[in-house]
Amino acid sequence: MPSPNLFKRALQARQAQIGLWSTLPFPMVSELIAGAGFDWLLIDTEHTPSDPIVVQQLLQAVAAEHDRPASAVVRPAWNDTVLIKRHLDVGAQSLLLPFVQNRDEAEAAVAATRYPPRGVRGMGGSMRGSRFGRDTNYVQEAERELCVLVQIETMEALDQLEQIASVDGIDGVFIGPADLSASMGVPGELHHPKVRAAIDSAIPRILACGKAPGILMLDEPRARECLDLGALFVAVATDQVLLRKACDETAARFAKRGADVTPATY
Repeated sequence: MPSPNLFKRALQARQAQIGLWSTLPFPMVSELIAGAGFDWLLIDTEHTPSDPIVVQQLLQAVAAEHDRPASAVVRPAWNDTVLIKRHLDVGAQSLLLPFVQNRDEAEAAVAATRYPPRGVRGMGGSMRGSRFGRDTNYVQEAERELCVLVQIETMEALDQLEQIASVDGIDGVFIGPADLSASMGVPGELHHPKVRAAIDSAIPRILACGKAPGILMLDEPRARECLDLGALFVAVATDQVLLRKACDETAARFAKRGADVTPATY
């Protein structure tokens, strides 16, 4: 029997899940951050040099944390049937699929996670997802524990939001604020009034469809606003940015101290 997907069940119960976006594809990093206390971790392969072999190692590292476990969500590089199959086969249970623009693409995303006759997922035999074939009920029961999240990132996708969210098998709709800002002609301006208004409108629209809204928002006050609007899975930090900021701030503090010291003369 597949392991219970606690992340999916929390979304179904409308319990907000706070996450960390992980872009550093190293198992020790994944294990370290998995114990921090976040509800979920996003393992990214779209903008990182990762592949299913690396993802399997990262999933194992996240699962190694027992005291404060986090749920792993994998983002394949594209909404692609082959990539989806490969990540499911190595053990991913929750997927975030980028750049879904319309109902047809949302339906294709769901079909890629379902075995025939309900979908097109290939029969993998003894892969890690079925505990190497030891879980003899995997094919019949896997669908129940899979969580399919689709990412809308353009004005075109927002226009089709209800059509996308209404697809059976979609568990949540994630708003990609950076790409959305570019689509609206203000790339990188996540706090532009047009972008804020679009996000503020999209979150309740997703909820009205009975699906979980999600977003990545590094600005804490804005992240809390999104939660107040009803967002249910919100990534509030990225491992790479946390590391970069800590390094830069520490180096800057000591650089200032060094500048105030008069060099010794001999």
